[in-house]
Amino acid sequence: MKAARTCGWRVVLAVGLAVGLVVCVSTVARAQGFISPFAGYNFGGDSGCLKVSNCEDRKLNLGVAVGTAGIIGFEEEFAYAKNFFGDIPGAKTSVLTLMSNVMIAPKIGPVRPYALIGVGLIKSRLELTLNDVTSADNNNFGWDIGGGLMLMFGHFGIRGDLRYFHSFEDLEFAGVSISDLQLDFGRAAAGIVLQF
Repeated sequence: MKAARTCGWRVVLAVGLAVGLVVCVSTVARAQGFISPFAGYNFGGDSGCLKVSNCEDRKLNLGVAVGTAGIIGFEEEFAYAKNFFGDIPGAKTSVLTLMSNVMIAPKIGPVRPYALIGVGLIKSRLELTLNDVTSADNNNFGWDIGGGLMLMFGHFGIRGDLRYFHSFEDLEFAGVSISDLQLDFGRAAAGIVLQF
């Protein structure tokens, strides 16, 4: 009960920080708003795909990012990956991320390179379906860092990026904390950008 209350306050704090950053960044920087649906795959760390290349067990990661891009901008990103830990007989797994990021994204003609860093929720789920159904959800506070490139053609563009995610807390299964096992992984993604 105490752990759930602590996690709840962390989520409230992360959302409060995100809203504060949006207000601050919107008034300080002349930034353009954007929405960017994307698709990609996870690699390395705890994912089922250990390397960024030459992996046959890639699992689709879908998401959307909304934010403002400028010298200093902000991004709120939501992503979901089914079968995150790979194909495990008798198990279903997934990871959901909801991250609030500060972006540095200068515009150089139609090209906008960017770097970002942020914090948010990393939710992992493991469901065992062999003899009986056992499931475990982990709502962890975590961070991400990454970068990429947007190539704009007016108000429409394309985007590609690489990111690294890491949770602050250990994973739990059946109420038992697995010591020194903090969820971490990378993600490669590409998508479209609609600027407004």
